[in-house]
Order: sequence, then C-alpha cells, then structure tokens
Amino acid sequence: MEADTIASAIILGIVEGLTEFIPVSSTGHILLLGELLGFDSTGKTFEVLIQLGAICALLAVYTVKLTKLVLATPYDPAARNFCAGIVIAFLPAAVMGVLLHDFIKTVLFETPELICTTLILGGIALLYIDRRAPAPRYHDATHFPLWLAFAIGCCQVLALVPGVSRSGSTIGGALLMRADKRAAAEFSFFLALPTMTGAFVYDLYANRNALSMNDAVIIAVGFVAAFIAAVIVVRSLLDFVSRHGFTPFAWWRIVVGVLGLAILTFAR
Repeated sequence: MEADTIASAIILGIVEGLTEFIPVSSTGHILLLGELLGFDSTGKTFEVLIQLGAICALLAVYTVKLTKLVLATPYDPAARNFCAGIVIAFLPAAVMGVLLHDFIKTVLFETPELICTTLILGGIALLYIDRRAPAPRYHDATHFPLWLAFAIGCCQVLALVPGVSRSGSTIGGALLMRADKRAAAEFSFFLALPTMTGAFVYDLYANRNALSMNDAVIIAVGFVAAFIAAVIVVRSLLDFVSRHGFTPFAWWRIVVGVLGLAILTFAR
C-alpha cells in the first residue's frame, strides 16, 4: 500500500473527527477533501466506516452519563422518556437512509458541486437560526418531550444529502423549536450514537463482498485518527457553543463551500 494512501487516510480521519459533531458536515468535508487528494475508496465506504472512530470517542467521553441513564431506565420515567426520544428521533433518517442508500452513495456522494452548494446554503441557514431563533424553552437534552425528539429526527433526514450536516440539521431544528444551544448540541450528540452506528453497520453489510484487506488497513488508520480528533471536539464543543454560538461554524461552511466551487470550476 502506498504511503500517500495512508497519509490521505490519516488526514481524512482527522477531518472526520474534527467535523462530525459540529454543524459543518463531516461527510461533505471528507468527500471534497478526498476529491482534492485523489482518494477513492471502495464504494465510498471509507467515508462512512471511519465514523466508528467518532462514535467510540463519544462513548468514551459520555460513558458515565450514558450508563447512569440506561441503569435508571427501569424505574425512572425521565430516563425512559429520554431513551424513547432517542429511538423516535433515530427512526425517520434510518428508514429513509435504507430506502435511498444506493441513490445517496452513487449519485449524491459523487456530486461535489452539490456538496459545496449545500455547505453554503446550510451556512446561511445556520447564521439566520443562530441570530433569530425564538427564546429557548427547553434547557436539558435529557428532558425533551417526545414530539420534540421526533421533530428533530425529521430534521435529521435532511442530512442524508451530503453537505447538509447531521449535527447542523438536528441542532438547527432544535433551536427553531426552542431548545437552548447547549441542549440542542448535546441532544445531537446522543442522537449520533444510533444514527452513526446504524449507518456503519448497514454500509459494512452492503459492501461486505467488495472490501479487501487494503480497505481494512486504511479504514483502521482513519478510525484511529478520527477517534483522537473527535475526543478533543466532544470534550470542548458544548462550552464553546455556550460562549460563541454557531455563527463561527456557519461562516466556515460558507467559506469552504465557496472555495470548493472555485477550485472545482478552475480545476475542470
């Protein structure tokens, strides 16, 4: 295996970990960066499977809190409500993801211009939401009512389009429905666990006959890089959002989208 392939896998893994839990679209970033690096994985599977590194990072940081919630489920109505809310929020994107899997992987993932456009439009939307969202009513992610969880899950369906951002769509939707910024980001964290795990398992199954040992090596390298980068982000994001909101991420999306379109225009 060539050294530049390993180097690309490390770079893409770091980018995955840094961007998975912030509203800038990790998939959009690694697809665009992969295009620039000339990196091409089997069935675009690398880009999905390295998300396992980010999942493990989230579990590592939230182990104590998640364990307490699960153990409290049999006797605590609030814990049961939270677990039910995560399941309900997960279902819309899970169903649509299975139905549209082939179209997403073979068409949307292969259209960098679309990714750049959705990065820009999502950035503009996030700017508006961050500044004009209604006064918050819900301040604890573990106490969101079930209707709010389902509505956030419906917003997550938008993230099936690369460049939209899973965290961006769920956080933006939560803010519009009167969750505060910290609670919206934390609920997005929790919802990431079943969503990303489901995407990982389904994509691994769908491509089980196409993957080779070389694929396994670069996926493992990307996994480790994503895990390390994601731990840093998960530990610091909630405090950053509480102080600065989502405007910095919105501008980042717009800059990356514009630069991406410019590069694609002049490179072809």
